Amino acid sequence: MSTPKNNRKNPNKGKRSGKSVQEKIHEAPKGERPVSKSSKAGDPDSIRLNKYIANSGVCTRRDADIYITAGSVRVNGEVVTEMGYRVKLSDEVRFDGQLINPVKKSYILLNKPKGFTISASTTNEKKSVLAITQNAAKSPLKPIGKMERNTSGLLLLSNDDSFLGNMNISGRLRQIYHVELDKNFSRIDFDKIMEGIHIDNNVVKVHDLQYIEDSKKEIGIQINSQKNRIVTRIFEKLGYTVTRLDRVVFGGLTKKDLPRGRWRDLTKQELINLQMMA
Repeated sequence: MSTPKNNRKNPNKGKRSGKSVQEKIHEAPKGERPVSKSSKAGDPDSIRLNKYIANSGVCTRRDADIYITAGSVRVNGEVVTEMGYRVKLSDEVRFDGQLINPVKKSYILLNKPKGFTISASTTNEKKSVLAITQNAAKSPLKPIGKMERNTSGLLLLSNDDSFLGNMNISGRLRQIYHVELDKNFSRIDFDKIMEGIHIDNNVVKVHDLQYIEDSKKEIGIQINSQKNRIVTRIFEKLGYTVTRLDRVVFGGLTKKDLPRGRWRDLTKQELINLQMMA
């Protein structure tokens, strides 16, 4: 959501629809001014509307009071002009028609352990990555892309729906996997993968493929596709069973200083870099 522009030092100077907030208040005929609504005082799960607006990053609490009085704020479709009005996080609040959200946006990098799902829809919720990251943000986190239960390594999660959408449809995020196979990987099959493997009637292009040290069973593969089980399916197509799969690089992010089962917040620069890739 683009943040509505205003002059935070003096909102009277910021013009909305060509007029200042004071002009909007005084020019409206008395009978057409928004009606104040009853507040929700006493509800422990609610917060003051001006604080809700300020937390969303639109303006300060003092400026928010002025915009509320001017009728610029709607709660669940109704104009609210009452000072001290309280709202819940589940309420829909719009500022000059734009939906706002006071919850801080979080961007988390997790080193996922093997055996954990990326969904909470499991009989053992403790085996979900959402259980590991439950204290990372105040609103539910969602994973970017797909990752199998038995795959370990880097996983991005966020509560920013716009960011999630952009990352999920991006085909430009570089991913490197450490693959361990049930048998030696032949040079013939190496060349077949580099030429392109047909999966679901589409040719899957691999950007790089390497033997890891002297082992013929361990392979490093770089791919941009986020299709479900894509790496496993490439090797299965050639008659191999993947016994271990670990994502060691995702969109330029690595596992450096991030032990298995731990998470950290992305830095501002890392977030910028990812958004430039999408």
